[in-house]
Amino acid sequence: MILVNKEGITKEVVDAWFNEWEALREEIHAAHDRRDGSALGFMEKGIQLYERFLVKHSQADEPFSENNKYEVMPINGMERFQFIKMRPAQYACYRQLDELYKETKKRCARLRLVK
Repeated sequence: MILVNKEGITKEVVDAWFNEWEALREEIHAAHDRRDGSALGFMEKGIQLYERFLVKHSQADEPFSENNKYEVMPINGMERFQFIKMRPAQYACYRQLDELYKETKKRCARLRLVK
C-alpha cells in the first residue's frame, strides 16, 4: 500500500483540489446536458486531476499505477476508477467520479485525524 503524506492532505490543500474538481464538475454536467460530446475532454481533465492528487500526496516517488493501492482512496476506489477510465464519456462514469472525489475528500479528513 502506498501511504499518504500527511502534509499533503491539509484541509487547505484538499479544499483547493476539491474546488478545482467542482469547477470541472459543473463543466461536465453542462456538457452532458448539451449532449454534444464535449464531456469527454472535461472528464479526462478530472481523471488527470485525481491521479495527480494521489501521486503528489503519497509517500512513494513513482508514477500513478492502477496496480498500486493508495491509502487515500476509498474502499474499492481503484476498481471504480478503472471503470471510469474505460468509459469516461458516459454519464454514469461522471457520477462515479464525482462520488470518488467526495469520498476521497472525506477519507483525507479521517486520515488527518488518525495520523
